[in-house]
Amino acid sequence: MAHDAGDANRRDFLMVASGAFLAVGGAAALWPLIDQMNPDAGAQALASIDVDVSSLAEGAAMTVMWRGKPVFIRHRTTAEIEAARTVSLDELPDGYARSAFADDDAPASDENRVKSGEEKWLVLIGICTHLGCIPKGQRLGDNRGEFKGWFCPCHGSHYDTSGRIRKGPAAENLPVPPYTFSGDARITIG
Repeated sequence: MAHDAGDANRRDFLMVASGAFLAVGGAAALWPLIDQMNPDAGAQALASIDVDVSSLAEGAAMTVMWRGKPVFIRHRTTAEIEAARTVSLDELPDGYARSAFADDDAPASDENRVKSGEEKWLVLIGICTHLGCIPKGQRLGDNRGEFKGWFCPCHGSHYDTSGRIRKGPAAENLPVPPYTFSGDARITIG
């Protein structure tokens, strides 16, 4: 049985066309499966939040939620900043800054836990590092503990005005999340 060159060209064309059709069809069928693995709009919105702190008076604090965690923002007074900066680092149970914008082994000085030039704003993840409670100290009438920062009444952890553990069973300072200032009165967390 003899084949002529026209049949071979036609067969090659059909093979290439079929292969291309299968590749495009397979990609079109797989795309929805791959695309559904991307984070949804709600998760993307929580990746970073923009907080207006213009109404926060000096000495007051607010709590916002970021990635399912409470974030404490305090507009510190000059006295609170001075109290945080006069502490000897030898007195601190946790000597590490625990800050997103400092090295892992950076000392727990107040300077390493706030943005330079924006010392009046303290931003912390508000979860006690002992058992995950929410410390008191966000409202003006709250018990802020012996060091005037935050107090966890569950087991008696006291934090200072820089969010560092000073007394009690908690072993670590309150962590500082990543944040930036976007304008005079806006903080972007995340």
